[in-house]
Amino acid sequence: MKSADLHLHTVFSDSTYTPQALIKEAKDVGLDCISVVDHDTVAGIDECIKLATSKGIEVIPGIEVTCEYQEQEVHILGYLIDYENKALREKLDELKRVRVERIYKIIDKLNNIGIDLKSEDVFALAKEGTVGRLHVARAMLKEGLVGSVGEAFQKYIGEDCPAFVLGFKLTPSEAISLIKNSKGIPVLAHPYSLKRDDLIPPLVDLGIMGLEVYYPEHTSSMVRSYLSVAKKYNLLITGGSDCHGDIRPEAKLGSVKIPYILVEKIKLARK
Repeated sequence: MKSADLHLHTVFSDSTYTPQALIKEAKDVGLDCISVVDHDTVAGIDECIKLATSKGIEVIPGIEVTCEYQEQEVHILGYLIDYENKALREKLDELKRVRVERIYKIIDKLNNIGIDLKSEDVFALAKEGTVGRLHVARAMLKEGLVGSVGEAFQKYIGEDCPAFVLGFKLTPSEAISLIKNSKGIPVLAHPYSLKRDDLIPPLVDLGIMGLEVYYPEHTSSMVRSYLSVAKKYNLLITGGSDCHGDIRPEAKLGSVKIPYILVEKIKLARK
């Protein structure tokens, strides 16, 4: 049976995997189909598609758009997007600038509580990719300010922590429109992270077409619950490992595989 991992990141956002490393690993673990869904950027898609073609792997063009909803960070996946769409690219350029501004705010908060981290340490890790909290955590680890990436999130930059900054100006409605206007399918990413399943129905009303049911941090009971929600609201079912390379070894590429029939259903929904 053909299988897919529809939630993968590259160095163009906050993974340690280059497109070459990503495609090699996907081949090694026997995947037939993957989706590259870098945060707020489509810069790595072309290269991944070119590399994957020679390996017999299908690449679904995708993105993970970050937005705010009721004072929470919400991630919306977009599958089968027209990643060359001009309006999409212009909005992503804007979001990239917003992410840079957010890093300066996070660094200020860290400095104010006695954590001596410099913004250039973070941007040096991100390079040309979209910069995010994972880069901050990696920089903190590199500078010996924390013992692990997890500690950085748990103590300093995770939600409800002293250096957390929301700072995203996109609403779910705007994110969903952005994806749909790029001919894509909007899917709510890792719903467990919302910690509020009551937010799912309003997001469905806004145009969400799918739910990321299969995810490393979803327990079997969560999977059953989200399958029920997907059935109730006639949502597409997706899943993936959310692999970020070596920095998150617990989320290995291909650790979550979904049957290819779910990919086919996404394609049918786009027509």
